[in-house]
Amino acid sequence: MAARKPNEARIVITGIGLAAPNGNNLTEFRKSLLAGKSGIQKFNVRYMGDVLAGICHFDPLKYQKKKDLRRGTRAGSIAIYCAQEAIADAKLDLACLDKSRIGVYLGITEHGTVETENEIYEIKQFDYDVKYWSHHHNPRVVANNPAGEVTLNMGITGPHYTLGAACAGGNIGLTQGLQMLLLNEVDLALGGGVSESTGSFGIFAGFKSEGALASHPDPEKACRPFDKDRNGVVVSEGGCIFVLERLSDALKRGAKIYSEIVGYSINSDATDFIFPDKERQIQCIKLALNKAGISPEDIDIINTHGTGTIEGDPVECKAIRELFGEYPYAHINNTKSFIGHTMGAAGALELAGNLPSFEDYTVHPTINLDHLDPECPLNNLVINEPKKIDKVDYILNNSFGMLGINSVVIVKRFEE
Repeated sequence: MAARKPNEARIVITGIGLAAPNGNNLTEFRKSLLAGKSGIQKFNVRYMGDVLAGICHFDPLKYQKKKDLRRGTRAGSIAIYCAQEAIADAKLDLACLDKSRIGVYLGITEHGTVETENEIYEIKQFDYDVKYWSHHHNPRVVANNPAGEVTLNMGITGPHYTLGAACAGGNIGLTQGLQMLLLNEVDLALGGGVSESTGSFGIFAGFKSEGALASHPDPEKACRPFDKDRNGVVVSEGGCIFVLERLSDALKRGAKIYSEIVGYSINSDATDFIFPDKERQIQCIKLALNKAGISPEDIDIINTHGTGTIEGDPVECKAIRELFGEYPYAHINNTKSFIGHTMGAAGALELAGNLPSFEDYTVHPTINLDHLDPECPLNNLVINEPKKIDKVDYILNNSFGMLGINSVVIVKRFEE
């Protein structure tokens, strides 16, 4: 086991704000996960007609005015909602904090695509006369926009930026927040991920052209990781932001602590634009385990990345079997089966959905898994119904993305 760190070097989660297709806060989200409630629906996309997608239904006017919504972006609005909810959940009073010592670090898959597509569509109606191009375009499309909109809304004057990390972004935003706290660059970090992917027809069209866009007569059954009848990705929007603090600060103010972040890692496949690499996934998980000072047998829950693609799911399953096969203790689940692929928000949302397991000792299931693919067998894969287990001390969260970026985060039950 790793040597015990001083409290100033231990980073804990003290607040969670989220917007998911099946819940607007952690309580709603967790309830949906335990009840098997999907958030996938039919959604009309320009040039394509009806597709299947995960759409969030939070109230953007809770923290913004209508003019702010007109000027800003969907990603920014989701990020503001999540950040404000996280601060409220942590029971922090922004007015009493040094806002120059708060950092905002958000993982994204892409940004600017939605705004550019919309503007081109609009000026097409005017024979491409650029005088009809929005003067809000540039601040909408810069890559730091979602995090920047949070700082504008909340008056935060510390560092902010987004991290373009494909579908590993949520984990990586969390990791960046942790690292900035350890470097003493900030005293409070808002870290996580956000996605407005459903606003872009290009993303839907891209997956369709690859033969990887999910379809099903019943929208709620469209996302089917590990099922032999799976046929691709369900594109979704969403966001999840965590309040991160040094344990010393959290204890000083008597904060509720969801968990301690004890392991994390990021690496690259360097093999292909799209197809994942088992060996690099294994390496990434091992690096996180080593950083946490634990072995595979210590992990109680593994939340898989599994997106529902024919090629991707078996690779992750093989990596997990190779690492955890002789230690058949970890229970395994998948959150995308409920909400689809929330891209840059995926890792953060999926971690959040599993954190209540530290309290209720229940593993939420993977739904829509009716016929397990023979290439995807996993010990203790929790299927279609929640499962009570005796011990939940460590949760491991996988998130992998295009261009071969891999990330793993390990959280631990908090103990002083």
